[in-house]
Amino acid sequence: MAILSSLKLTTTSGFLQLNTKKPRYPVHHLPSPSQTALNFPIKKLLDELNPRDTLTLTRASNISISQTFTKLKSQGKVAFIPYITAGDPDLSTTIQALKVLDSCGSDVIELGIPYSDPSLDGPVIRASASRSLAGGTKFNNIISMLEDVVSQLSCPITLFSYYNPIIKHGIENFMSTISQAGVRGLVVPDVPFENTQRLRNEATKNNVELVLLTTPTTTTCRMKDIVRASEGFVYLVSAVGVTGARPRVNEQVPSLLREIKEATNKAVAVGFGLSKPEHVKQVAEWGADGAIVGSAIVKVLGEARSPLQGLRDLDTFAKSFKAALL
Repeated sequence: MAILSSLKLTTTSGFLQLNTKKPRYPVHHLPSPSQTALNFPIKKLLDELNPRDTLTLTRASNISISQTFTKLKSQGKVAFIPYITAGDPDLSTTIQALKVLDSCGSDVIELGIPYSDPSLDGPVIRASASRSLAGGTKFNNIISMLEDVVSQLSCPITLFSYYNPIIKHGIENFMSTISQAGVRGLVVPDVPFENTQRLRNEATKNNVELVLLTTPTTTTCRMKDIVRASEGFVYLVSAVGVTGARPRVNEQVPSLLREIKEATNKAVAVGFGLSKPEHVKQVAEWGADGAIVGSAIVKVLGEARSPLQGLRDLDTFAKSFKAALL
């Protein structure tokens, strides 16, 4: 195949720019586009490209998370927010997975920073983080990957990180770094609300929306403080305990949603335990502005027979959740 130094085409989704520079993160198992059967909008072009070529798609991806929810609310729609772990099984697959999720109509994507002691995560995401770390995933590699891929996405990226990795890099440096990489939001699940002031200050300074969490055991007074300070959206943890698939959605969620919505006009997204299309449909009917699906999607991608099969399964699985919200 001839070596292409630059190729720009006008497509229905924007301008497609081929850049043949080597990616700045490890490439291990990136599937050959000539082998993929995924229904990408640009599949015919991908079929002709070298699998290690880096694609840069210029699109309107500069929208914030709060702006995304405002737009969806005006259209009477509920946000689909999938979660995946960066680097599981490797970062080259992660970059393709982000493109798949974007093409499936994700409204916001949560990207988890792998951590060795994810105290609020269940066995699926714990195993995913372990695989990522065992494969050599580093924070700087994740940032390089994001710098390459964010401009190709039409939806904003929110990072999900435990507090220790943030402290390790320094709060100010961490916020500045993720902002420059194009990240629009951050969820830090293991920091008590009383200790979030510095995080909130640095997030605001760097145009990153810090999403705060409230749970079924949060008192009304405390919940009001949390939703007042939360940016982007309010994250309603649907059930007490760790992340992971559950057979049904907690029956407290409708009353929790009503209570939160009496306290704020901000968007509220429900997460933890949503593992089936009928779950996201149910929380949408209860009044949620967004549905977050984590462990079920991580399992599909991370436990597939191969990265290529994982991407195929992810494409089908994500579309089933998006369809449930239409």
